[in-house]
Parts: sequence; C-alpha cells; structure tokens
Amino acid sequence: MPAISTTSTAPKAVERPVAQANRLIGFIIIAVLCAGALVLSMMVGSRSIPPSDIFHYLINPDPADPVSQVVWQSRVPRTFLVLVAGSALGVAGGLMQAVTRNPMTDPGILGVNAGASLMVVVGLAFFGVTDISQYMWWSFAGAIVTSAVVFAIGNSGPLRGSPVRMTLSGVALGAVLGGFTSAVLLTNSEVLERMRGWSAGTTASQPLDATLSITPFILVGLLIALASTRALDVLSLGEAASVAMGVHPQRTRLVVLVAIALLAGGATAAAGPIGFIGLLAPHLSRMIVGPHQGWIMAYSIVLAPAVLGVSDVIGRVITAGEVPVGVVTAFVGAPLLIYMVRKYRIPEV
Repeated sequence: MPAISTTSTAPKAVERPVAQANRLIGFIIIAVLCAGALVLSMMVGSRSIPPSDIFHYLINPDPADPVSQVVWQSRVPRTFLVLVAGSALGVAGGLMQAVTRNPMTDPGILGVNAGASLMVVVGLAFFGVTDISQYMWWSFAGAIVTSAVVFAIGNSGPLRGSPVRMTLSGVALGAVLGGFTSAVLLTNSEVLERMRGWSAGTTASQPLDATLSITPFILVGLLIALASTRALDVLSLGEAASVAMGVHPQRTRLVVLVAIALLAGGATAAAGPIGFIGLLAPHLSRMIVGPHQGWIMAYSIVLAPAVLGVSDVIGRVITAGEVPVGVVTAFVGAPLLIYMVRKYRIPEV
C-alpha cells in the first residue's frame, strides 16, 4: 500500500500568513523611516535652528518671532508638501505601472507631469489665474488629457499594448509639451519669474494653505487607487482572464485614469513636475513585496515621501543656495531607469 504524504500542503498553509506578517513588518519599518525623513525635513534648512526651538515653536507659535516664522512659513509647509506630493506621485507611478504592465513608467516618463505643467503655465499666462485653488483645475485637466492620449496611442496599431510603445509615446509627447511650456515661459517674462523654481520641481513654492487646498483631491485619488488594487491584480492576468473573473478591463482603466489625474495633477500643481519618484517608489516596493498591488500601493504611500524628503534635504544643503528637489530626484532616477532598461527584457510586441 503506497504511503500517504501529509507534508505537501503544510508549508503552503503557513506561507500566506507568514508572508503577510513579513510585509506588515516591512511596512512598519518603512513608515518609521518615512517619519524620520519628515523629521529631518523639519530640522534641516538653510538656516540652522536648534531642534529644541523647532519643537517649542511647533507647540507655541509666535507670529512676531523670526524663528517661529521660519518654522511655520517654511519648514512646516515644505514638510507637509513632501508628505502629500510624495504619496501622490508614488501611488500614481504604481497605478501607471500596473495598468500598463510596464515597470519603466511613471507620471514624468509618460508625459503626464509635462501635460499638467503646460496647462498650469497656460492658465497663468493667458487666463490670469494666480491662486492654486484656480490653476489646480488646469493641472487636473492637463494630467487627464495627457494620460488619455498616451494610453490611446499605446493601445492602438499593430503593436497595441506594447510597453516599449507606451513608454516611447509618453517620452515623445512629454518632449513636445515641455517645448510648448518653455516657449510660453520664454515669451512671458512675468510668468517665467513666477514659475522659475516651480518649473524645476520644488517644495519651497507653496504656503501651507495652498497644500491643504489640494489635499482632499489627493486623498480621493489615494482611496480610488487602494480600492482598485484587486481589479489591477486580476488585470495583470490578461484581458480574457480578467473578464472571466468578473473584472471589466476598460472600466478599470478609466477609474485608474481618474485616480492618476487627481494624484499627478494635484502633486504637479503644488510642487511642479518632480520626476522619477513615481518610478522609484513602486519599483522598490515591488522588490520587497512582490506583484501584489495592494501592498505595492501601501508601501509607495510611505516610501515615496521618504525618498522625496531625503532628496529635498540634500537639495537644501548640497550648495550655498538651494537645488530644487526635482533636480536631485533626476540625478537619482535617471541612473535607475538606465539600470532597469538593461535588466528587464521587455517584449516589443
């Protein structure tokens, strides 16, 4: 009589709880690192302020004290913007990578940030919008139109759905939109002066009230992203399998497109076109947790602000002046993109 094996299912029975526990522990560790990066953002700046004074004026603000003014008019708004914009860009990049099934995409590479930036500059130059509560709608419109155009081009023709086609379409469209933005700025000195730092990507451009005004839209985008993770996991199995499992691919892509517009548009309106955060955070998250969209989004929410916060601090201290955070993230992200292109064998058809 053949022996009956009783060990084949035991490892599988405990594998999932153990994996979930490990992912939760990893999330807590990265959340602590994110909190550390935000604290570092509060403590470090062009003006040296003792930590005890910063904590004192956080609890007891004094509008007449110059140190309190630095804390509440510079450090707090910048740190809060790092948290909000970082989370938005990280999750927007994760959504793009999931819906295109292409690990080399983010809002910057696919031209979404460029579209949002162009619409903001057009609103400022030709329609007299001056407040973020006005031009954030222009940013949302630019983000959603650019996303729709890139997705339409990438999913048309004989090579429809090709990750390479999608990436090249976004790069080309971003270059064209960036050229239009430069043309508008160079022919309008007043707008150029206002948008000089913003156009490079910076966390120093907005007061706290401005960031608070876009926060509800970014929260809605984050909620839509988290609610779409199961559908994105199923969509990764292919169109036919998705339909068989009750997921509507086109409806899922449309919902994700709205979330990307809210996240990338809101972050760009507040901080300008910051690149590569949406590439780096989801990629690192996927390396840690594997192809599980729920965990990738959760990790990106805390990992992206950590990366953005450290990059912002580096930009503040690396020179006597200040280097915009968008320049710092480009120095980090561009080599990563080259590494990914060399590592991943992405099919062209």
